[in-house]
Amino acid sequence: MTASMEMPRVQECAVRSCAYNHTNDCHAFAITIGSSDHAHCHTFIELPVRGGTEQMVAQVGACQRADCRHNSDLECHAPAITVGPEMDLADCQTYASR
Repeated sequence: MTASMEMPRVQECAVRSCAYNHTNDCHAFAITIGSSDHAHCHTFIELPVRGGTEQMVAQVGACQRADCRHNSDLECHAPAITVGPEMDLADCQTYASR
């Protein structure tokens, strides 16, 4: 299992409508990436309030895109990721097919 200190950080999130986004950074404890057809951020949620922990920057807790070159055993091993619009409003833009 990957220790939380080793998990890649969400370096930037361009999805301003997400409740975890505070000035282009994500404040969820950890996010999950992946769908059967693209690298969607499953932690994305639109609400009128802001959530998460102000002192924390999100990490990638799980990645369901086994076909990504940064993925090993469903864990992300990229140095950091960015989230923004690709196929959906909130996708991992660091995703790279093997």
